[in-house]
Amino acid sequence: MTKIDIFSGFLGAGKTTLIKKLLKEALAGTKVVLIENEFGQIGIDGGFLKESGIEIKEMNSGCICCSLVGDFGSSLKEVLDTYEPERILIEPSGVGKLSDVMKAVQGVETDVEVALNSAVAVVDASKARMYARNFGEFFINQIEHAGTVILSRTADISKEKLEQCMALIREHNERATIITTPWDELDGKQILDTIEGAKDLEAELMEEVRHLHEEHHHHEHEHEYNHEHEHDHEHEHEHEHDHEHDHEHDHDHGHEHHHEHEHHHEHEHEHGENCTCGCHDHDHYDGHHHADEVFTSFGLETPAVYSREEIENILEQLERESEYGLVLRAKGMVPAEGGEWIYFDYVPGESNVRTGNPDVTGKICVIGSKLQEEHLTKLFQK
Repeated sequence: MTKIDIFSGFLGAGKTTLIKKLLKEALAGTKVVLIENEFGQIGIDGGFLKESGIEIKEMNSGCICCSLVGDFGSSLKEVLDTYEPERILIEPSGVGKLSDVMKAVQGVETDVEVALNSAVAVVDASKARMYARNFGEFFINQIEHAGTVILSRTADISKEKLEQCMALIREHNERATIITTPWDELDGKQILDTIEGAKDLEAELMEEVRHLHEEHHHHEHEHEYNHEHEHDHEHEHEHEHDHEHDHEHDHDHGHEHHHEHEHHHEHEHEHGENCTCGCHDHDHYDGHHHADEVFTSFGLETPAVYSREEIENILEQLERESEYGLVLRAKGMVPAEGGEWIYFDYVPGESNVRTGNPDVTGKICVIGSKLQEEHLTKLFQK
């Protein structure tokens, strides 16, 4: 039986860094396959993880919780037949819903020899409240369905902010194990042992996901039946009620407009008066959206050579939301002078630029909300 571990986490939370740590310190010598699900046109994380010696099966055609659910079973079977792994790690897109990924695994458990071993949410403790307020539908879903919540960047925040983050998590998940110790102070085996210690909770959460899925399916069926019945009834009395229907439609339309206006949410400013992290007014998403309704991506493949200073300057420019849109995540690898390669990561208010191994071509990926692709193209192109 192959174990499946899901590592969810909002954009830039540190999922890839955590997986690399676990591969090196806890899973060395184990036959592991990573199923990558990138939101966007160009997969980047596969390049970051190549040096770990892990097999990469990138899924770049969409979010695993929507367009890939139908293909998930055949993809998983291909992985099992090709690599015969002891363990499969699934790293969903940062804007994927953990409940949907769990549901996808649940849907194939009877067809292939796999079992859900764990469902993890990696949470950036420094940005938890900001993401919860602005992208709650996606961010909170990951917390609600996790057996273990692993906080990142806890060494860089105050005790007060850490406690606020923990309170937010407990508000939405009372049972999950929370890891708050900075990762540098923990061995990967300690983290994996903690994750696997939450197995009983995983079973409970899976049961809840199954129950919610059945309820949703039943509700949809009822809705379809009622809609058809109402349609037939209305057809019989169509002429008689035309005027009344038009009046009701006008009234409903006005109500919907008011409802949409109420859901426009003002973001709480947490980073000080002169903050440029891109946290201004945004729509608050707390309904039933697909990721591609809320988030957009920009991808670029390029052989162009960049200097470290150029990349650092570009990442600084990404803070200008009025020009580029709300950039929530940027990452990539590009050639530099002298045969070196530059790897970079960006989340609002924080960036990392370093050297890395050469790749087949330069790749850049930006994910955010209401991105201005034309301006991003000018920014990155040389």
